[in-house]
Amino acid sequence: MNGIDATIDACVRPAAEALSALVFFKISIAGAELPLVVLWLAGGAVYFTLRFRFINIRGIAHALKLLRTPLRAEGAGEVSHFQALSTALSGTVGIGNIGGVAVAVSLGGPGAAFWMVVAGLLGMSTKFVECSLGVIYRRENEDGSVSGGPMYYLERGLAERGLPRLGRSLGIFYAVGIIIGCFGIGNMFQSNQAFVQIVGVTGGAESWLADKGWLVGGVIAAVVGVVVIGGIRSIAGVAARLVPFMAALYLVGALFMLVMNREALPWAFAAMFEGAFTSAGVGGGALGAMIVGFQRAVFSNEAGIGSATIAHSAVKTSQPMTEGFVSLLEPLIDTVVICHATALVIITTSYFEPALGSGLGGIEMTSAAFERNLSWAPYPLSIAATLFAFSTMISWSYYGLKGWSYLFGEGRRTGAIFKVIFCFFVALGCTLKLESILDFSDALVFLICVPNVFGLYVLTPVVARHLKAYSSREE
Repeated sequence: MNGIDATIDACVRPAAEALSALVFFKISIAGAELPLVVLWLAGGAVYFTLRFRFINIRGIAHALKLLRTPLRAEGAGEVSHFQALSTALSGTVGIGNIGGVAVAVSLGGPGAAFWMVVAGLLGMSTKFVECSLGVIYRRENEDGSVSGGPMYYLERGLAERGLPRLGRSLGIFYAVGIIIGCFGIGNMFQSNQAFVQIVGVTGGAESWLADKGWLVGGVIAAVVGVVVIGGIRSIAGVAARLVPFMAALYLVGALFMLVMNREALPWAFAAMFEGAFTSAGVGGGALGAMIVGFQRAVFSNEAGIGSATIAHSAVKTSQPMTEGFVSLLEPLIDTVVICHATALVIITTSYFEPALGSGLGGIEMTSAAFERNLSWAPYPLSIAATLFAFSTMISWSYYGLKGWSYLFGEGRRTGAIFKVIFCFFVALGCTLKLESILDFSDALVFLICVPNVFGLYVLTPVVARHLKAYSSREE
């Protein structure tokens, strides 16, 4: 396998490095390195927040009300608001919430956690716009199913603006990007991390499973296959049960850690606020902390990337704006609550252990923070991490499927071909270490935010018109 790894890595690395250099191109401001793609996403989030008069805050109460409303029979769609939200959350709540946050805090200091929350709140407005458009421009299929996402509102929305060729081209580009991305960060990376966690808690290098990635991968692929073969209703049904459980499991554990670290909480909040505006010792100072915090937030909740709109588009409703409101809860839960909980655990633990994380990777650092208080904490944490990885895989299978069907047409045959390929890559992720492929897919996923956010800007008047009509009916 090592020979195969090296061969594939050598072939893909030049393209991966070139694409990463393009997508994550940085400019230097006051000593801080600012990736333009993060500026593009953050700028959109600020614009949509101001354009819709802080809908991210004003809309929370209505979003919660919609979640409690029973599913009505009217309108196209296949799943409830809660199921659509759970499916989207299962795609964003992943390993990054545990490991990626630790890396952000280690690079940007406690101040990065403050800006991460700010970016999460702003990202709620972007979710509102893109998921509203996802339902407005979704396509109803002959079998009663629906297909939505950036591919459709780019094609149909820009066609309404007299740009049919541009819209179709951007739709194809997005579909290709989401397919490749689903095989990388939404598939192989997740199964690989799940395998690493399983091996880690069963003895590490001495584990019986250490050299049996093919076995673990086969089991994970089989379980994923059982879920995805049933389509969005099966995925949403599993997500609606799994997401609340895994989120609660992780948050209860994090809250328990914070109770044990309660002495450090005042210091932690003071360090976060002070670090957000000074960040002494951090590259770029306060600006560096802001950039790291914003980057972690957009990487986590994917606001502006458009992937979650594919799940939200499947909601059963005759009022597109309802799902726009429900979707703004996604960054709130993913970034403001779960990511922030991870950050607080790490920061409070560093109060007692200043050298925490020295020489450790992201998820290992979080595990060490949990383990400081409870020696057995890494075991439930590994369960949560495995569940996060599994939930991400089933959601991204649907995202990739819709990109696939956009290019090759709807139908059971084309869908079955994609699902078999997807499950094969799940197993492959546990057996190969293909860093370049993962880097390539990661960069491509963030590249597709460029046409997506462009489409959101152009189609903002459509959302404004629908929101005005919806608000008048609700009054």
